[in-house]
Amino acid sequence: MSQCPYALLESPVPAAERDDDPLTETSLAERTLLDGKFIRVIEEDVRLPDGRPSKRFSLRHGGAAGMVALDAEGAVLLERQWRHPCRRAFWEIPAGKLDPNENELDCARRELIEECGVEASRWARLGMLNNAIGYSNERIVVYLAEDLRWGEQKLDEGEHLEVYRVKLEEALNMCADGRITDVKTIVGLFWLDRLLKKRASEKA
Repeated sequence: MSQCPYALLESPVPAAERDDDPLTETSLAERTLLDGKFIRVIEEDVRLPDGRPSKRFSLRHGGAAGMVALDAEGAVLLERQWRHPCRRAFWEIPAGKLDPNENELDCARRELIEECGVEASRWARLGMLNNAIGYSNERIVVYLAEDLRWGEQKLDEGEHLEVYRVKLEEALNMCADGRITDVKTIVGLFWLDRLLKKRASEKA
């Protein structure tokens, strides 16, 4: 049996970013192929780490915020929303794209009111995820929203979605069995589950 050639990293494993990274691809020139409302499609000429030229195509995105809204009964808000690229509806946590010069928390507060008609008295940052690193710079910051106050939706014109309350345990089951496949939703619910378990252990 051959010996594994890969180094075992001890905890804590460092972040992937490095100064003077030998994996760096250097951008030499770029062209905008499409400038849309939500995304830009970019073509770049790059120099690979070994010096050879290549091309990269990517989507530039202004960023977004997602919200795991947890009510007093231990249920989270899930939306059922049509996603046209996949030609079907998905279960998702509420989320929305940042307006120009808007910070993530302000976006989260605004979108939760618009999509669900809900205001929250307590907010906590759960984390940040990059959901499509192979072809996009999009990042989504996910927040926990608690102490909810119920109001009316203020959906944008042309926006259609349904909002439901689902117990967290069932939402996690939906992630495990494939009823939920949206990345921000799976990750956000996982983060919330870890946070609630940490809170419970600290109380014990």
